[in-house]
Amino acid sequence: QVQLVESGGGLVQAGGSLRLSCEASERTFSIRAMGWFRQAPGKEREFVARIIWTGGNTVYVDAVKGRFTISRDNTKNTVYLQMNSLKPEDTAVYYCAASGDVSYYYTHKGDYNYWGQGTQVTVSS
Repeated sequence: QVQLVESGGGLVQAGGSLRLSCEASERTFSIRAMGWFRQAPGKEREFVARIIWTGGNTVYVDAVKGRFTISRDNTKNTVYLQMNSLKPEDTAVYYCAASGDVSYYYTHKGDYNYWGQGTQVTVSS
């Protein structure tokens, strides 16, 4: 069973930065893509960003373009989410996800096989 271990959440003031990390524990797992989603209280879990493992192609939701950067370290089976210029509306539990399946977009929850436990990000105004 693949486990995704997240770290890096916390409390930050608006305009600040945080970096989230997510390591996949099972190195034999063939990752095709990894992504970040977030869920605010009372809202659905939404796509934030994803990266294709081979090649590094990235996609972002419009709300975070220019502020967030997703990257990966293939040797460590780790994906990162650098979050700059944070806003109060970025407050949510952030989840990383990994997919071993073939998909076209990797921007939907159903595209992913494994999920992390979530890490809280709180941005104060």
